[in-house]
Amino acid sequence: MNTKLAIKAGVAALALMMAAGCSSVAKKDFDALSAKVDQLTRDTASAKSAADAASAASSEAGQKAAAAQSTANQALNAANQSQACCDATNEKIDRMFKRSQAK
Repeated sequence: MNTKLAIKAGVAALALMMAAGCSSVAKKDFDALSAKVDQLTRDTASAKSAADAASAASSEAGQKAAAAQSTANQALNAANQSQACCDATNEKIDRMFKRSQAK
């Protein structure tokens, strides 16, 4: 945005020079410079729009990654609980087997 301001200031200075009677700068040069400033203004707006879209996409990707991490954590917790249940069942079966062998 500072570049935009500097360009506009340059155009304004050029306009003042023309108004003061500076004959070295023709009106067509001023018009060409003004057109370039207008183009730069449009380009800047376009770049800002693209940056805003990229920022929104990045934010959305971050949210999806956080949701995926949460789901993965829940799955890990469920797997750990299932493993603990399986281990307890195996211990119970082993105790029952050992009791039946002891008799």
